[in-house]
Amino acid sequence: MKVMLLGATGLTGGKVLEGLLVKEEVSQVVALVRHQLPTLHEKLEQHEIDFGQMADHADLFKVDVIVCCLGTTMKKAGSQGRFREVDLDYPLKAAELGKSKGARGFILMSAIGASSSSTIFYNRVKGELEDALRELGYPYLSIYHPSLLLGDRREQRTAEALGIKAMPLINRALIGPLEKYRGIEAATVASAMVNEVCSLASEPVAERVVQTREYHDIVALAG
Repeated sequence: MKVMLLGATGLTGGKVLEGLLVKEEVSQVVALVRHQLPTLHEKLEQHEIDFGQMADHADLFKVDVIVCCLGTTMKKAGSQGRFREVDLDYPLKAAELGKSKGARGFILMSAIGASSSSTIFYNRVKGELEDALRELGYPYLSIYHPSLLLGDRREQRTAEALGIKAMPLINRALIGPLEKYRGIEAATVASAMVNEVCSLASEPVAERVVQTREYHDIVALAG
């Protein structure tokens, strides 16, 4: 399969890239990036683009599956408008281009609590994207709802760092319906995504699939 990856420089996206490159089911990985990645691999095809001008690169979207790990924070974005652009406009445009070029699967990294009716701006934007993706009619759409992502980040986020330190204790208290709020290793989420991509190679989509994956499902799929 030919797979497009968006967000390859991020915590989870970087691990997704590593996983895809070693899978026999994946023949090529097309990574759209703002800056060249240091990774060199015969399967990796990198393209430095302006994400605001993705339509100028429409032919790159002739792939089987798109994995989207794009995302920013309000602090990095600097404004609600810029946050919406990165977390909603870019992923949606990529999905539209992929659909128009025959992509049959779209796998999205979203977030727990995403809802277009949320009063929290972050969650509302994530939810609006999910709603728009469902309307596109992809044969296979899988939406990931992790809670706090654990792992070594390039940039320091004070609030997240404090949460990560407390997460082992907090996770033990989150049982039953609260399990979905457990912190999860980015590597686990990435493994689940990679395994899901590979499952599409061996199991052609017979009917439309739209699903949301939370903690328990992600851990199980990661193996």
